[in-house]
Amino acid sequence: MIEIKNITKTYNTGEMDFQALKGVSFTIKEGEFVAIMGPSGSGKSTLMNIVGALDTPSSGQYLLDGKDVSSLSESELAKIRKEKIGFVFQSFNLLKRTTVIRNVALPLLYTGMPKDQRLVRAKEALASSGFEEDHYYHLSNQLSGGQMQRVAIARALVNNPSLILADEPTGNLDTKTGEKVLETFTRLNDKGHTIVLITHEYDVAMHANRIITIRDGLIEKDENIKH
Repeated sequence: MIEIKNITKTYNTGEMDFQALKGVSFTIKEGEFVAIMGPSGSGKSTLMNIVGALDTPSSGQYLLDGKDVSSLSESELAKIRKEKIGFVFQSFNLLKRTTVIRNVALPLLYTGMPKDQRLVRAKEALASSGFEEDHYYHLSNQLSGGQMQRVAIARALVNNPSLILADEPTGNLDTKTGEKVLETFTRLNDKGHTIVLITHEYDVAMHANRIITIRDGLIEKDENIKH
């Protein structure tokens, strides 16, 4: 599903070039739950941006579902993000003073789908994320952090993406709430969803079935986890 082949990324800072990725290669199969872990400055955020079609590599090749994403234009990258990738961020990125159901249905607005169908899909996604049905019409700013993250997960699911990319999804949550959110990802993976989790915390990464550790722009370790 994901093929990363000898990816490099170099940034020009004006005075000198900085190589954030120095030749990274790995494959992620459909249905895997993989954590990409590394300290600040390791290159994991750069790698996440490339996997999420938010940026392109300086060299190397990135295939997503067999399509070469490496050298696409910005409009083509936007199409890939809209159709194939569901994002879950640390900061939730919900519209304030907007209902839960509308927040989740929003990505479908740009597809031309009729409103009644959008609402059905949004409710299905919320159910999959484990969100409480009696809160569907609450405003997002009336929710707890854990509830907001479940809404964000539902919004990531609503387009039926082939990949869910979660960037530090428990970073703004207390430990207990974070555990519940991570259990949601495990449950979604059990249903067949492919999940890539970006984190700097080993105990968070341990919820995945495989951990790719990156340091100084190179893969340091790639290990399967037994639960």
